[in-house]
Amino acid sequence: MKTVKISLNSIDKVKAFVNEISKFDCDFDLVSGRYVIDAKSIMGIFSLDLSKPIDLNIHADGAALDTVMAIVSKYVTE
Repeated sequence: MKTVKISLNSIDKVKAFVNEISKFDCDFDLVSGRYVIDAKSIMGIFSLDLSKPIDLNIHADGAALDTVMAIVSKYVTE
């Protein structure tokens, strides 16, 4: 598992993010405070405070993780 901070501060970013990660078989969780939601759920994402960065937990290993990180890297914040 790998955790990165991402920013989804617009509706278009949320839609693109969900479309891109839904192609993978591994699990993704978004963590904001005490809330943990499935990152593939558009409704779940919109229930979070999107004005600040969110932790993304990626449940993948090896080559799959490298592929996921290549896609997710455009949403990662420092």
